[in-house]
Amino acid sequence: MMRLNGERYMKLESVAKILGGDAEGFGDTEIEGLCTDSSGIKRGDLFFCYRGEKFDSHSCALQVKEGGAAALVCERKLDCDIPQIVVKDGRAAVAAVAREFYGEPDRQLKIVGVTGTNGKTTTTYMLSSVFSAAGLPAGVIGTLGISYAGRFISPELTTPDPVYLHSVLRDMADAGIKYVFMEVSAHALYFDKVAGIRFEAGIFTNCTQDHLDFFGSMKEYAAAKKKLFEGGRCRFSVINADDKLGLEIAASAPSVVTYGLKNPADVFAVDIEESISGVKFVLNLFDELYEIRLNMPAVHNVYNAMAAATCAKLLGVKTEDVARGLSALKSVPGRLECAGEYNGAHIFVDFAHTPDGLEKSLAALRKLCTGKLYCLFGCGGNRDKSKRPLMGAVAAKYADFLIITSDNPRYEDPFDIITQIEEGVKPSGKAYVTVTDRETATGYAVKLLRAGDILLVAGKGGETYQEIMGIKHSYNDNTVIKNIIG
Repeated sequence: MMRLNGERYMKLESVAKILGGDAEGFGDTEIEGLCTDSSGIKRGDLFFCYRGEKFDSHSCALQVKEGGAAALVCERKLDCDIPQIVVKDGRAAVAAVAREFYGEPDRQLKIVGVTGTNGKTTTTYMLSSVFSAAGLPAGVIGTLGISYAGRFISPELTTPDPVYLHSVLRDMADAGIKYVFMEVSAHALYFDKVAGIRFEAGIFTNCTQDHLDFFGSMKEYAAAKKKLFEGGRCRFSVINADDKLGLEIAASAPSVVTYGLKNPADVFAVDIEESISGVKFVLNLFDELYEIRLNMPAVHNVYNAMAAATCAKLLGVKTEDVARGLSALKSVPGRLECAGEYNGAHIFVDFAHTPDGLEKSLAALRKLCTGKLYCLFGCGGNRDKSKRPLMGAVAAKYADFLIITSDNPRYEDPFDIITQIEEGVKPSGKAYVTVTDRETATGYAVKLLRAGDILLVAGKGGETYQEIMGIKHSYNDNTVIKNIIG
């Protein structure tokens, strides 16, 4: 509900109805905001308590009461003199209440959810460019931030927490946005961040090894991805037919449309021509043929383009607008983005932080390289350690020379991470150096370049920071490279 001055509020009785709980005589209590972080509590807020991986926010009950909280939603009755609604799952409760508090903004929007290990960001940017070409107001939510109606909000998470997500969706709807293209991470699906949202379409890009530090196994990781296409969440399901998990999803998802290059698919591409500046191909979009020129190299971007084109067509965009929008997109920050040239060599920056992502980017550049192919990369700290030697092996397979350095070491010793990467490199006998400081490593790599060479700087992409011992330091690969080459 809204007051005359535009402020939102909700009665605790309404919250109880949403959650199937009991307001215990406090039904008239007014809720003026929602909060999941005790440090940000404001007077009149409803605070949600739940047990997380490392922290149980039930311990904050007294703190948020003193901070002015009007009531709690919790997973057990607490010894605290404040109205409480007890639920089974506090995380799921956040999404349900946030959606209602902000007036179900998803009902006023056509939301496309994009999930997969790689390609989410590029696919959402391609969709945004296509809808812009068609004159349709759209917004993007994802790893690189939130953008709509001329506004940009810096990123924090790939998929925002439900309270912030629904507040943004509300603002998008109020700003006249009609379409939203949102990256939906496996973590977001696992923690029910998007519970209750009805997607106009769901896109599945691929599933390869990542986040096993959290999910434990590829089976559990895949199960999280599949959740987007379960329970009637999506009107359309746009699925990569060349991915094993994609075929599993396609067997049970609603209104499936497939795309691919290898297996039979509803949408496919032929006559693919790759160059250092991009890729050209003929798109067969439901038997309509159009030549597409992407300003981004590599076949994996053909997959992203097919996903975006398929979805756009299902949502009513004309094929000519699809082609025009894909061709208009110059680059996606940190996604196999050309950062510049030096001594006749090309330098690319890419977010590739998984074995599959790194392999796809290096394989693409290998085909285009007439000189030596260099690869500078590291691996993130406090994340899946098992992929570190795998990424080392992939880099050694394709590159002529490796520069192994830091990524976001977080709370780990960068030297230990590098040592684990080396385990995958050494069996190949491939030449490499280790330089712990990423900026120093980049300067060293650039100075090696000669005409015809290519340098791939991988792992961080468009990130604007480097996290070391819990502190985020200002850092961007593109900026560092530009400062080096002048």
